[in-house]
Amino acid sequence: MPGPVEILTHEHRIIERALRALRGVCQRLERGASVPADVPTQIVGFIQTFADRCHHGKEEKHLFPTLEEQGVPREGGPIGVMLQEHELGRGFVREMAEAASAYARGETDAASRFVSAAQSYMDLLAQHIYKEDNVLFRIAENVLDAPTKAALVEAFEREEAALGLGTHEHYEAMASELEKAWAT
Repeated sequence: MPGPVEILTHEHRIIERALRALRGVCQRLERGASVPADVPTQIVGFIQTFADRCHHGKEEKHLFPTLEEQGVPREGGPIGVMLQEHELGRGFVREMAEAASAYARGETDAASRFVSAAQSYMDLLAQHIYKEDNVLFRIAENVLDAPTKAALVEAFEREEAALGLGTHEHYEAMASELEKAWAT
C-alpha cells in the first residue's frame, strides 16, 4: 500500500497532466485561436476540486499539522512557504475562474486575462511541486514513523470519501483526457 508521500506525489503527476493541458489551451488562445468555451471552465474546475480541495486539503488538514507535531516548523520553514503558495495559487485560480466565465460570455479581453492568470498559476505550481517533491516530502519521509504514515493514509482516505465515491478516479481520468485533447 502506498504511503502518504507516494499518494501526494502521484497526485502531483495528475495535476501536471492538467497543467500541460492548460499550457496548450493558453498557447492556442495566445495565437488568437478559439477553444470551446467550456474547456477553460473545465480546467479551472479540475484545479479547484482536485488540486485544491483534494490534494491541498490532504496537505493542509493532515500532512502539515502532523509534520508540525513532529517538530517541522511552520513559520520560517517549508510548511509556511507551502501554505503561502497555496493561498497565492488560489488567487490565480479565482482570476482564471472569472476570466473563464467572461470568455464563455464572449468578452473580448477574457482570453488574455485567462492566459495571464493561468501563466502565473502554472509558473507557481511548477516551482511549488518541485519544492514539495524534493524538499518537504523528503522531510516527511525522514520524520514520520510507520504508524504515523499509516494514520495519514487513513486520513487521506477519509478526505477522498468526503469528496464522494469515485471522485478521485473521475478527476484522474479528466486530467488524462484534457492532456490528450489540449497538451502540445
